[in-house]
Amino acid sequence: MSMTDFKLDRLRVAAATRAVRPPRPRRSGTGSENVGDSSAVAERDPEVEAEVFARATWSGIAEPGDSVAGMVTQMLGASRALTGLIERWSTRRWIVELVDGATDPVEEGSQLALRLGPQISEALKRWLPRISSDTALRSLEQAARIGARLLIPGDALWPAGLDDLAMNAPIALWWRGSDDVWASNNPSIALVGARAATGYGEHVTMEASAGLVDRGFTIVSGAAYGIDGMAHRAALASKGRTVAFLAGGVDRFYPSGHDALLSRIAQVGVVASELPCGTAPTKWRFLQRNRLIAAASAATVVLEAGFRSGSLNTANHAASLGRPLGAVPGPVTSAASAGCHRLLRDYDAVCVTNAAQMAEIVTFDPASSADEGRGAAGRLAAVGAADLSSDQVRILDALSTRSSRTVEDVARRAGMSVGQVCSGLGTLELDDRARNTDTGWLAAFSPST
Repeated sequence: MSMTDFKLDRLRVAAATRAVRPPRPRRSGTGSENVGDSSAVAERDPEVEAEVFARATWSGIAEPGDSVAGMVTQMLGASRALTGLIERWSTRRWIVELVDGATDPVEEGSQLALRLGPQISEALKRWLPRISSDTALRSLEQAARIGARLLIPGDALWPAGLDDLAMNAPIALWWRGSDDVWASNNPSIALVGARAATGYGEHVTMEASAGLVDRGFTIVSGAAYGIDGMAHRAALASKGRTVAFLAGGVDRFYPSGHDALLSRIAQVGVVASELPCGTAPTKWRFLQRNRLIAAASAATVVLEAGFRSGSLNTANHAASLGRPLGAVPGPVTSAASAGCHRLLRDYDAVCVTNAAQMAEIVTFDPASSADEGRGAAGRLAAVGAADLSSDQVRILDALSTRSSRTVEDVARRAGMSVGQVCSGLGTLELDDRARNTDTGWLAAFSPST
């Protein structure tokens, strides 16, 4: 793909991509060595610039966790896949390209084509309305202005654990902070929990985070109010390393009440997101963000969680990846610990009460418990599940309670096809969650994030 295909000034794109690319070596054995190397000169290679720009662009086209986008970018390369979108390849052309690029000898081309046809057709309806060269370039330039950088698979600083997400792995990571945190060989552990934390939960979190830092761990969490925020603050107070994964762009810290905390993390730790600058967080993106927290960590500990806490979603991702899962017990009379107690009773979580015990679960061999973890994940899927499907959550995220929006606008904002949105809106209208007006659709209420 050349920049002229996207109606862009190549020099402007080259300057924007170099501004967000640290001159670091690539990881060997990733199959991506042709994308770049340790020299700054290599970043000026047109093929390198095209791949970096394509991944930056794809991060704004596909919603987090889009497995079809992950498949086409991994099998064809992000640049070639973006060319397919720009040239409006037919579904048949996509299948031909993917079959030619398939490396799995078990699955024959005809079987692959039969499986991929409907997936590609539906995905194109999601992606095509979001193609915008101006938006992609603005995201790169905004990232450069705030000192954010872009990591892509195969980079030396790329968190290797994210590769375990396979086709659901992020296409790229936007980040701000210290190279030393990514480069460190320190084990990492995710500390997560409820936003509405109690004094008990915050005290246990503070002690655990500080104790784990003293044992050389990097603390990973989501920068939310409550348990997440305390985990980050205690790590910083102990002069430790911490990573915060966001559900929106790294140029707009969320929640706003943690602006000072996130600014500090961006100086000495890492603030990261798979979404480009300018992207707003939504409920769907929070749920998908949680898979990054789990995958980037050697283990996950839930310190305090209600019966339907969002942190149980992170526990689900950890279990599905075969990662060790711990939970801290609380008072049996506390609703704020009901989720932890359910994890302990029904979902194979390990009871942990202090930093030493949390550090111990990291020594478990994830491979040996992978099958067991997948079974727990299946059971965990029901824990904390709302009465909305994932498509309905995304549609509600895209609606406004004040400004009516057309079906096409909702589809573009949600990253879904018009057909999916029409079907979902009908169900939401029956449930009195959405209203159809003369000028478009309105949400009956704003979904809580």
